[in-house]
Amino acid sequence: MRILIVDDEPAMHDSYRRSFAPVSADTGALDAMAAELFGDDESAATDDAPAFALTHAMQGQDGVAAVEAAIRAGDPYAVAFIDVRMPPGIDGKETAVRIRALDPDIHLVIVTGFSDFSPIDISKAAGPADKIFYIAKPFEVAEVTQMATALTHRWQGDRALAEAREVLAAQVVQLQEQGHELAANESRAIHMANHDSLTEAPNRLAFRRALTDRARSPSQFAVAMVDLDRFKLVNDTLGHLAGDELIRTICRILQAQIPEGGVVARLGGDEFGLLFDTPGAEAAEMECARILKACSGTFKVLGNSVEGGASIGLIVTEPGQSRDPTDLMRRADLALNDAKRDGRGIVRVFDEGMDENIRLRRAIEGGLSQAIAKGELSLVYQPIVAREELEVVGFEALLRWNTEDHGPISPAVFIPIAEESNLIHELGDWVLAESLKVLAEWPGQYVSVNFSPRQFRRHNFVGRLVERVQRAGVAPHRVQIEITETAIFDDADRAADTLYKLRQMGFRIALDDFGTGYSSLYNIRKFALDCLKIDRSFIDGMGRERESAAIVHSIIHLGRALGLGVVAEGVETEAQLQALRVAGCSHMQGYLLSRPIARDVARLIAEARFIVDPSARYDAAEEAEAGCGTHG
Repeated sequence: MRILIVDDEPAMHDSYRRSFAPVSADTGALDAMAAELFGDDESAATDDAPAFALTHAMQGQDGVAAVEAAIRAGDPYAVAFIDVRMPPGIDGKETAVRIRALDPDIHLVIVTGFSDFSPIDISKAAGPADKIFYIAKPFEVAEVTQMATALTHRWQGDRALAEAREVLAAQVVQLQEQGHELAANESRAIHMANHDSLTEAPNRLAFRRALTDRARSPSQFAVAMVDLDRFKLVNDTLGHLAGDELIRTICRILQAQIPEGGVVARLGGDEFGLLFDTPGAEAAEMECARILKACSGTFKVLGNSVEGGASIGLIVTEPGQSRDPTDLMRRADLALNDAKRDGRGIVRVFDEGMDENIRLRRAIEGGLSQAIAKGELSLVYQPIVAREELEVVGFEALLRWNTEDHGPISPAVFIPIAEESNLIHELGDWVLAESLKVLAEWPGQYVSVNFSPRQFRRHNFVGRLVERVQRAGVAPHRVQIEITETAIFDDADRAADTLYKLRQMGFRIALDDFGTGYSSLYNIRKFALDCLKIDRSFIDGMGRERESAAIVHSIIHLGRALGLGVVAEGVETEAQLQALRVAGCSHMQGYLLSRPIARDVARLIAEARFIVDPSARYDAAEEAEAGCGTHG
């Protein structure tokens, strides 16, 4: 440790030299003997004493110069002992002030027998107070060495702390920069996920979200589908660059012509979606006719003259009419197809006569209301298998409807219709009751029951569920609640509270069809979930599309990072099974392992516990159909 001595008396410098002189071998031997005789272990303290390197200055200016040189050399002093009176040069106070100005970290020790300055004066001038100390002349050797030892240790600690703070400050800055970068990347990702790259207009996902939000309001609104006429001809004759430029031109026209507050989205290809408030069908049709006129005519595209034109299909919400976004877009699309068939360049308002499915819907709705009483409903069960030994850990309950008049009807057809009416609650209660009954036949597996968004948002959903499970005498951990992203993200805060209550009571929670909705990592993190179910469309595309394989791997890694199980749905080939095993997917479900099966076959598989040979499928005679919908 470097120490500076500033004093105008040569005798004082000799005293400092003797005080800081290293202990001789003889003295060391005597100290050891004394410690052995008297049990005094002072030598332990001296072992830790630092080695001091002294620099002597006879005048204050010399001391200041020494400090300046030490700083330049990168080897500063830890402590400076300064005499107050040093004629004829600058006094100790001024010396301390100048040294402090050069080195704010050095510890100053004022050594004097008398002084014209009080300690307070010197501290104010050369402080801070915690870095300036005093020793009176004549001093004891121990007093000087102990002071030097303590202050050098403190100086070392101060430097280490300062370095740690610099490192921490740099890390804080780095973290802030990374945070800004992540925020910017997230902002860009959100923008890209919701906007069309060619036109920068909202895309299909954003349009559906806007339509969902508008459907919640009591206002009347119009949904229109716009399709360019003879667009393929432009692409074929002038090239795709010209086609892209025409798309951008039409998009700008639509954005300029849409009523105030309306939304223009590019849905894909040469199709656009329009959403705007309207007082009625007649007014909406007039607005669309005006927009259509603006899109018709001759446009300059990359130096070429192009005849533009479009067709529009329109639907206006009516009181009591379904406001389901998918249904509204489907009906507007039906009206657009009718406009195309009738010669193009026209606006066609949706008429229920365009949709033969409406009559079928009404027939299905009437049949569903009597299906339970007629005994037309049944459940089948598809095993959920663990990755390692293909152990059957649970079964997903799937609803089937076999009518007297029309035969089997796919769940993909009747579940959405039931969802639009209160029939979904009656069906859901029946499915839950039947699913709880079958648990008594299984040695320990759980049953996974699908709940639609409307069921999940039902008043006192948790209370109703708990009451039915308790009445059946079933442990909650043997019941898995399967819900879709739509069910929870429509009202994320309420959903988070509901899921938390269910998990607290012991129920399992699975997020179905994961990857097809618009979930965010933040929302996934805040929900009480047990597992994510990868939608079958991604599993099916694994062998053909790099994108599907990347999505599957990402979901598996996300689930593992969050401590969630991951169930791959729709596993149909040995290659898919092995790829999922290698990727670390915890559970599988699909036709390779077993089709949905009847209750008695499910009991046999549950008792066997393992799928020994995936190629030996368990087919049920009633499962000739290939579909397995939300409830089935």
